Amino acid sequence: MANGDKRARAATIHDVAAAAGVSARTVSRVINRSPKVGEETRKAIEAVIAQLGFSPNSRARGLSAGRSNLIGVVQDDPNAHVIGIIQRGIVDAAREPGYELIVHPADRNDPALLDNIRSFIAKSRVDGLILLPPISERADVAAALGAMGLPCVGMAAIPVDGYGVAMVSDERGAAAEMAGHLADLGHRRIATVTGPREFQSSRERETGFRAALEARGIDLPPAYVVEGDYGFASGLAAGERLLALADRPTAIFAGNDMMAAGVMKAGHLRGLRVPDDLSVAGFDDSDLAAMLTPDLTTIRRPLLENARRATRALIEQIEQGEADTEGTVAGPLLLVVRGSTGRVPV
Repeated sequence: MANGDKRARAATIHDVAAAAGVSARTVSRVINRSPKVGEETRKAIEAVIAQLGFSPNSRARGLSAGRSNLIGVVQDDPNAHVIGIIQRGIVDAAREPGYELIVHPADRNDPALLDNIRSFIAKSRVDGLILLPPISERADVAAALGAMGLPCVGMAAIPVDGYGVAMVSDERGAAAEMAGHLADLGHRRIATVTGPREFQSSRERETGFRAALEARGIDLPPAYVVEGDYGFASGLAAGERLLALADRPTAIFAGNDMMAAGVMKAGHLRGLRVPDDLSVAGFDDSDLAAMLTPDLTTIRRPLLENARRATRALIEQIEQGEADTEGTVAGPLLLVVRGSTGRVPV
């Protein structure tokens, strides 16, 4: 009779937890496919879920709990190659628990940014937010959302206080590894095209790259550092400027793949062959990296998996009031060597 009652009123995650003799968080982990649950426990919980007819995909269940089953993403990144991958990862992880995605483009330089985000939350009735850089790296945004008590995940290049969960990538260390790769190929005239200096990600990448070169006794003169905006046109302009130098660099590290593509075009327009005359490297390993000829040496950010982890952490916050932060560390960044870098020209 008890089971019949639960079926009649739609079993909840707490019913499943009670019947399986585990916590609601453990049930949530099974639903979200967390690797932290043992196989025997997982099978037992899945059996109870089937027995009670529990459906984590039910939108009506969310509404009965006062939730909209909507997840918001706040972003200000014009790079469609990166944003597209992240959104796909969020949708992948949100689909089975029954959440939908709403994307809110915002202007990081808007004086009314905080009011803009608050208005979006009120109008959309999202249950939680995922914030992407550079907006996620603004301390005032994180503090304001923390004060509101809304479940949030911030994806950033540095730790930021205020979010329920912050996913931090070691972009400084990855850029240092790229510097080592170019130095190991024999390059000494190495230049870089940075992203906007107002972006923390840009500063982290430049700092790591510069420090690693200095540790190897390689100078990075001011003329070899050009600021871009993470867009193709800025990479092209920066490449033209660097390659016009009398003592032009033999290798150029761009702060993302899009600008690296611009640098490669600048080299092509000057009749330079990549990598025979000029080595070019990027950052992100977006789908663009494989579209270039030759394929681009770059730093792989596990964008898809990071987006899935962020989404699972957010849903845990929404449904359980907290997230398993141990499972939300950003995946490691990896140097991927391809055909666009080679030994220094002789």
